[in-house]
Amino acid sequence: MTTKSFPYSAFLRGPSEVLPTLDNADVILERRDDENLILMRAERFQAGMTSLRIAARALAIVARRNSALAEEVLAEELPWLTWLPETERQECVRELLSHLMAGADTGELLPFGRSLTSWRSTAVIWSDPHLAGELQGPFAGDGAEVARPKDDS
Repeated sequence: MTTKSFPYSAFLRGPSEVLPTLDNADVILERRDDENLILMRAERFQAGMTSLRIAARALAIVARRNSALAEEVLAEELPWLTWLPETERQECVRELLSHLMAGADTGELLPFGRSLTSWRSTAVIWSDPHLAGELQGPFAGDGAEVARPKDDS
């Protein structure tokens, strides 16, 4: 599906100029001081969510029956998986699939997006052996000693 962008102010001034675009495209309303908004017909939204739910469940079935194949499929789309150690790669695949399944079922995809960003950042750190080594410790613990809180009860 194609998209067409309009300034948010154009939509506020004359929605009748923007809304006919929804017949052939989704609309991105560009806002200066906040996130952009997307307008789409409910039928297209529902079709997208249904498609996502089916694809997520199909991938989850593949993962249960053949975890190596699921990892291979995800690595095709997420090439940075190769930087993760084997055990973390398997954990990453499981976590991403879990978030994807939950998001496809509920329509709440932000946890999946956050997890994807987090795992990508982790993979980038693992790609630098020096940085990965530093972040694994041991840590000096040079901070100031903090007194135990007093019990006020």
